[in-house]
Amino acid sequence: MVISSKGSRVTPAPAKDRNKQGSSTSAGHEGTLFGTDGIRGRAGQLLNPTLALQVGFCAGQVLREQAGLGTIILGQDSRNSSDMLAMALSAGLTATGVEVCHLGLCPTPGVAYLTSTSESIGGVMISASHNPPEDNGIKFFGADGTKLPMVLQQQIEMRLKSAWGPSGACELGGTVWGHHHYQPELVHTYMQSLEQPLAAVNLQGMRVVLDLAWGAAVYTAPEVFRHLGAEVICLHDRPDGDRINVNCGSTHLAPLQAAVKLHHADLGFAFDGDADRVLAVDDQGRTVDGDYILYLWGCSLQQEQQLPNNLIVSTVMANLGFERAWEQRGGQLVRTAVGDQYVHREMKNLGAMLGGEQSGHILCPHYGVSGDGLLTALHLAILVQKAGSTLNELVGQSFQTYPQLLRNVRVEDRDRRLNWQNCDPLQSAIAEAEAVMGDQGRVLVRASGTEPVIRVMVEACTTELANYWTENLVLAVEQYLAD
Repeated sequence: MVISSKGSRVTPAPAKDRNKQGSSTSAGHEGTLFGTDGIRGRAGQLLNPTLALQVGFCAGQVLREQAGLGTIILGQDSRNSSDMLAMALSAGLTATGVEVCHLGLCPTPGVAYLTSTSESIGGVMISASHNPPEDNGIKFFGADGTKLPMVLQQQIEMRLKSAWGPSGACELGGTVWGHHHYQPELVHTYMQSLEQPLAAVNLQGMRVVLDLAWGAAVYTAPEVFRHLGAEVICLHDRPDGDRINVNCGSTHLAPLQAAVKLHHADLGFAFDGDADRVLAVDDQGRTVDGDYILYLWGCSLQQEQQLPNNLIVSTVMANLGFERAWEQRGGQLVRTAVGDQYVHREMKNLGAMLGGEQSGHILCPHYGVSGDGLLTALHLAILVQKAGSTLNELVGQSFQTYPQLLRNVRVEDRDRRLNWQNCDPLQSAIAEAEAVMGDQGRVLVRASGTEPVIRVMVEACTTELANYWTENLVLAVEQYLAD
């Protein structure tokens, strides 16, 4: 089978979407299954083959009703449980009559791209992104390659709950069945899409270190960088389900920082497990996060008059130093709730051409339909080369960040965690911190959409002030929510 072509303000997440996390562990699927980034949880517990088959069957029905019979693009990362979940999900999908095009190991943005440029009716990725090896996830894409709208995710979940009772039994009836096609060669089509806009670019003379996190980009990222002429040094560069994201990748930059300095590299990039995000390291080992990437890429697009209204969309996590520096350039920063789906939604509403998150999930519709770590890394490397400077110098000329501290407090009780806003003592502690800091800092407390934690972030003009109020608020969460 061959698929064929085809000024700062905050926009919050809708109340029914905000801070959702799957908690179901039984065939009855009690609680909310879809979270802020699809379904995510411990493999073999929440994410078992029975659930994957059921989700595939219900998703196939919903997508068929939306677009008719067609093909679903399926990709996966290197986790040990990904094969099992992919096969079970495919069984459920094909039971509804749809065709499944299985890419095998592939970055999440590869699934998004191939879905958007083919006649497929949707896409699905098996991955838990930056989570540890024992977790996994299922995230769906619409036919346009963007995250499946929440209303359709809710339809899948409602059908799942009504079709399967506590026993988990349901007739997978029908007279038309689809087929499972293994087509890993299509990943090269995605790789070519990254290179085509850069045909006139040559990265010869640039030495780059890539930390591939034992994950989905182990084959794609080195090949694309080398094809564009860069000298590439790789870390954690084979698929390893036991070690994906463990002390490496975008959540643990120390190995990359050491390797960049050891090899006298120009810069380095660290991907997460499914390669939809990236963080950079300059030649001095300094971390370059999503705020700096957005600022530098924004300046470049601004100079090329490719940034409508000088607008960048980011989240409530974006640093105040970034925001104020961008405003000094005549730009506007619009903030959304944390999550790339909210950034994408606001970019679409406002016609923005650049947005993303501090974590390194960057969206630029000029070049791609989704957040793409490899795409971002390529464009940042080219930006540095064109500037005739080092990344360290470019960052040094950009802005100074406010000290920002982020602490995670584990709160196992789901009701307490998702309703933390109703905790009066915590609200009083937050109000006191905001009143004392005034315009010299800010506080962000939120329930994670992917982990059983409350995230406490404090940003202030001094490290001492940030430390003080972080400890104060963490203590309040532990005292009133975590016990």
